Amino acid sequence: MEFDQQILNTGAAFAAGLLIGIERGWKLRGQADGTRVAGIRTFALFGLLAGVAGLMAQSDFALIGGAILAGAVGIILIGYARAVDRDGKPDATTAVAALITIALGFAAGVGYPALAIAGSALVTLALALRTELHGFLARMDEADIKALARYAVIAGAVYPFLPHGRYGPYEAWDLHTLWLVVIAVTGFSFIGYVANRLFGARRGTIATAIIGGAYSSTAVTYAFAQRLGAGGGGWAENAGIALASSVMYLRVLILVGVIATPIIVPFAVLVFPPMIATMAISLFLYRRAEPSGAPVLPGNPIAMLPALTFVAFVAVAAVAARWGESQFGEHGIAVLLLLMGTMDVDAAIVTAGGLEPGSITPALAALALTGTILANMGVKLGAAIVYGRSHAKPAAFALAISMVVLAASLAVGWFRL
Repeated sequence: MEFDQQILNTGAAFAAGLLIGIERGWKLRGQADGTRVAGIRTFALFGLLAGVAGLMAQSDFALIGGAILAGAVGIILIGYARAVDRDGKPDATTAVAALITIALGFAAGVGYPALAIAGSALVTLALALRTELHGFLARMDEADIKALARYAVIAGAVYPFLPHGRYGPYEAWDLHTLWLVVIAVTGFSFIGYVANRLFGARRGTIATAIIGGAYSSTAVTYAFAQRLGAGGGGWAENAGIALASSVMYLRVLILVGVIATPIIVPFAVLVFPPMIATMAISLFLYRRAEPSGAPVLPGNPIAMLPALTFVAFVAVAAVAARWGESQFGEHGIAVLLLLMGTMDVDAAIVTAGGLEPGSITPALAALALTGTILANMGVKLGAAIVYGRSHAKPAAFALAISMVVLAASLAVGWFRL
């Protein structure tokens, strides 16, 4: 290893220890000298020591480097044991942070300085956010923990073990890509749910509508319409229904851009006018809305059975799309996307993204997906009228205007096609 690279590696190791040490030193600044397991200087020296050990591990002095690491770990354990004996209140955070510092310093020494700096930044952030993290845990309930565990299974326990390649009828299934899409779609829902739990309960109905619309504008519409019908709502709920649909337009634009990128331009041209119209009406209703601190939280969106059902639905749709292409060409695929989207817009977007290039023109695929949004808006309009009755007239008006502009956009797009 060149000398300048050695300097860089040991410097990164020292910097990693110094960064973590600054947080630990500030946190433990009230303790008397000599009572801390480790402070800013000790952490910085631990990082430097581990970096030197990493350099030695790549030379003929590997055993010496290992002995240095073992000695550093022993010092940490002895210091922690003495602190426990003295105070009787064991706090392993500083000791564990010191061990992580040694590991990051060693990683820098053996040739991964960027990993050491990035790791130390994450450790420092986790340590500095102690109060916020504890407050977050205090606000969680059993359902939230289950949601987190389920998403961890979806994202981390299944995806790494799926094979690449195409399988099934018409070779329509790429298991790796298919599950990656599930992670993205359910992750969008999970982020919206967490944000709603963190901010919606404090900010009220409007925040619930905006955040909830990121993962289920239909659920928000049903919930608010039922409250309006029961006489427990007002302008805030009407504004919430319109705002949720505004966020829905933005959500599908993002999903299409990520999952079905080739059709994003014609799709955006079709969706942008109704999105602007809905946002304008939502802003009008929002300005008339009274403050409300009793949000309606849509149900937990992360569950294994719905996720598996979504995968099965998309898998069947992928086969049907390949079959429709072989039998009826691009128009058959367009009809399939439209029919599928009336049941699940996300599934239609996923299917469109999984089609082979050239199997359907982007303009026709965009028309089909936009038609599914029109059908979804019709369902929400019906829910607002049936459940909200006369109390939901402003929301029904907003949804109707959005549908009119969306239908006009579809008509213009069809004639241009």
